[in-house]
Amino acid sequence: MMTVETIISICLGIGLSASVGFRIFVPLFALSLAAHFGAWDLNESWQWVGSLTALIVLGVATIVEIFAYYIPYLDNFLDSLAIPLAAIAGTAVMVSTIADLSPAITWALAIIAGGGTATAIASSSGATRITSTATTAGLANPIVTTVETGTSVLMSLLSVFFPYIGILVVIIIFYIIYKIYKKFKPNNA
Repeated sequence: MMTVETIISICLGIGLSASVGFRIFVPLFALSLAAHFGAWDLNESWQWVGSLTALIVLGVATIVEIFAYYIPYLDNFLDSLAIPLAAIAGTAVMVSTIADLSPAITWALAIIAGGGTATAIASSSGATRITSTATTAGLANPIVTTVETGTSVLMSLLSVFFPYIGILVVIIIFYIIYKIYKKFKPNNA
């Protein structure tokens, strides 16, 4: 039987996985901060994420990643790396947060919900940047980058402090992605 803590941990994991789809290191840094300051308890094998060393490394990686996305053409290259890395990071975030479930269920949820959510959002984000590059010669890419980074920060904060609201925002993001996909999908009728 699932407890309230288990449900909250799943919501946290999915919310952070969605955030990973926009920026790999922002949600990992947020999770590290939450664990370091006792706002969230991680699974026993993932407690190292809350260590001071992990906090510093993830903080530096977050800053580097954010600024790297403002460099023309490097941003598109980072998107090509982000999709497979998002799958891995989304899975890892989900595994680290899930409480009170068997390892088989934990890993299945982590791969499907965590990795799948992160990959879907990273793919959509990458497509947005390629479209921006093609249609504006990259001039709008800093705007796209700012929106993505802001969304990642917001999703990370909501997921850590208000996991139920975070999961609702994930559903809204998926709805928006679906509507955009339907708009550009050619009609076969």
